[in-house]
Amino acid sequence: QVQLVESGGGLVQPGGSLRPSCAASGNIFSIYAMGWYRQAPGMQRELVATITSGGNTNYANSVKGRFTISRDNAKNTIYLQMNSLKPEDTAIYYCNLNWHSSFLDPGKTSWGQGTQVTVSS
Repeated sequence: QVQLVESGGGLVQPGGSLRPSCAASGNIFSIYAMGWYRQAPGMQRELVATITSGGNTNYANSVKGRFTISRDNAKNTIYLQMNSLKPEDTAIYYCNLNWHSSFLDPGKTSWGQGTQVTVSS
């Protein structure tokens, strides 16, 4: 199937930056979109940012102007540049992949294992 390998989370002070990445590999025919979602303790998983194969991006209002999602199509990898981090950004960040395994495949969704981001002084 497909594997999503996330890295780059960690502990950072308020106002700091992190740049997690997510690399997709496996039996991938094509990718429609990739993105990041997050889930804080006791909360539902929420969208952070997405990017399509054409480069169109979408951000949660809470991260606009602070986070930037980018993509390396050749490596099937996305990055999330997170600046001006706040304690409320603390969550597990999950990579999301919308992809096709063949020309006839209507599409699949896969999730990574998650990477912890903690913003604390």
